[in-house]
Amino acid sequence: MPTNQFDAGSDQSSLWRDAIGVTSPRQAFIGAIMCNEYQRYVPLGVISDQFSQIKIPLRFPEGRPNLGPVNIRIGDVGTIIRPSANDPGSAELVQRRWSWPGPSGKPVFNFRSEGREFTRGRCLIVTDGFYEFTDDPKAQRGKGAKKQKWLFRKCDEPWFCIAGLWRAHDKVGEAYTMLTTRPGPDIAPYHDRQVAVLDRAQWRTWLDESVGVKGLLMPLPAGTLQATPV
Repeated sequence: MPTNQFDAGSDQSSLWRDAIGVTSPRQAFIGAIMCNEYQRYVPLGVISDQFSQIKIPLRFPEGRPNLGPVNIRIGDVGTIIRPSANDPGSAELVQRRWSWPGPSGKPVFNFRSEGREFTRGRCLIVTDGFYEFTDDPKAQRGKGAKKQKWLFRKCDEPWFCIAGLWRAHDKVGEAYTMLTTRPGPDIAPYHDRQVAVLDRAQWRTWLDESVGVKGLLMPLPAGTLQATPV
């Protein structure tokens, strides 16, 4: 998989830091070679019911989408939930592109979360599971070597949300990226980074941009995720 990098020295990078409330030029995007595909099979009714149960009103400003089961890759459209633009205290579900072009043209699909306080642009990325790749021990080494694909799902929940950020980009419109953190014990044997998975009890905090979230995005404890070869 290609490495992507967000250039901290560019004007675009500066605008992005301002937009999300990252204040230090040292806090530049460093693209992790990870999670370039995930799935979303959960139907809209289940999502809506879950948000009703946790007392977060869910709005559909662009109408209720027809959410069929889908695997989402970089550049595809996925489902995100973000603070409502017109109804404080509520959230809105919309369909948006995963990744936007960085200054070099490579897609910004991951963003490191450590030590940052994201004050704007937060969203939840709806998923049933995400994929990682490792070298296949049975395959020949070298360029073009076959990779083993792994599906990671939560052991105790059929679907979940990954912490994300969204922004408007002049070339692709509104798009989102996944936040990452250091790996927990379930991910560490497969990768040196992991996407930032939020528990349901954390969704309200993440969607409330008046609340600080530094330290909220942490590696998952052992036994949270199950890896299945596919």
